[in-house]
Amino acid sequence: MRHQAAAVLVAAPASGQGKTTVAAALARLHARAGRRVRAFKCGPDFLDPHWLALASGQPVHNLDLWMTGEDDARARLHEAAGQADLIVVEGVMGLFDGEPSAAELARRFGLPVLAVIDASAMAGTFGALAFGLRHFRAGLPWAGVLANRVAGERHAQLLQDALGEDRDSWLGAVNRDAAFSLPERHLGLTVASELPDALARLDAAADALAATPLGGMDRAALARWTVSFEAPAPRPDPGRPLAGRTVAVARDAAFCFIYPANLDTLRALGAELAFFSPLADEPLPPCDAVWLPGGYPELHATELAASQRCRAGLAAHLQAGLPVWAECGGMLLLMDGLRTHEGGAHAMWGLLPGQAAMQPRLVALGPQRLDLPAGSLRGHTFHHSRTESPLAPIGRTVPQRGGAGEALYQAGGLRASYFHAWFPSSPAATASLFLPEASA
Repeated sequence: MRHQAAAVLVAAPASGQGKTTVAAALARLHARAGRRVRAFKCGPDFLDPHWLALASGQPVHNLDLWMTGEDDARARLHEAAGQADLIVVEGVMGLFDGEPSAAELARRFGLPVLAVIDASAMAGTFGALAFGLRHFRAGLPWAGVLANRVAGERHAQLLQDALGEDRDSWLGAVNRDAAFSLPERHLGLTVASELPDALARLDAAADALAATPLGGMDRAALARWTVSFEAPAPRPDPGRPLAGRTVAVARDAAFCFIYPANLDTLRALGAELAFFSPLADEPLPPCDAVWLPGGYPELHATELAASQRCRAGLAAHLQAGLPVWAECGGMLLLMDGLRTHEGGAHAMWGLLPGQAAMQPRLVALGPQRLDLPAGSLRGHTFHHSRTESPLAPIGRTVPQRGGAGEALYQAGGLRASYFHAWFPSSPAATASLFLPEASA
């Protein structure tokens, strides 16, 4: 059965144009009006979804034609369309960047593109950029263009005039305003939950959007963005190989790179989830396996180094031969030492031999695949640190676009890598990470 809903993909010519702010403001604007809103993030990003979830009041999943796969994306959009009045998908990088790009996602599912352009330092060129985004690829569904960070009414009029014959694309202008800027740090936006005024920032952005043509869109106006989503093909039943097992998941400000879909997958495989905070030195819950996701251990290295009660619980867990899967920041926590951006050296938990050091620039970025005996997991890598370990890797990930993959280390029941896994890409391989090797 097909489901229909208004849907839009918020894109831009490049990163840094303000598409997260606009996407979250659009979701917030309609959620405040009492409409049911579902938001998604194109690509593997962990941070933008926090803002979209705050704006929409609903969990936010990722859509990526390679990492999550077309079938997974179709299933999530179809489900959302059966529940929502509006679906907002935030793009990634520039509209045509990446393989596959946000534009390809829009074409594949018929999502009208709302282009956000930072017009702060342009006038007539705004028209050229808007024209190019609209016409560069034939068959691209189009919603219109929004001018962002505009100086005032006169500037906005110049930008609208620059559209020429494409004046029907104009969706208004938003002035530059620090009240709704979203702060950033080295891996992207600051997590929304860390800012006490996060919702106030979104409300200010939604108020600014309310003054544009987008603000006057009621359900009838949204109908022109209606998209029909086909029902997905039935998926194979992976069974419940984790039934009766508890997986302890680290979750706090230091370990926040968690896809909600990954938690859903663990539960669907039969696992009970128990959350704990290494940052608060909470004891490791009674469990059969542990997941240490990525995040920002480098920002909390002093506190984590002092979390000896939690460390002792994890050490005992590993001594008992039980499995641990550590991703990126979770791996850094377990190493002997970590040197932060400021140059400070911190003794970490010493459960994985080696040293890690933060770097001034991005070290690795891109889609990756991890081949395990039980199946292949898709995911990505994105980190600002380097590691050195006397352990020989037991394998490496396979980058989508060629080049060197990320090392996979193993020490007893511990497996660790910079690789961030998308668990739904292979439930069987996911289960194998949380089972003793003899059972996997």
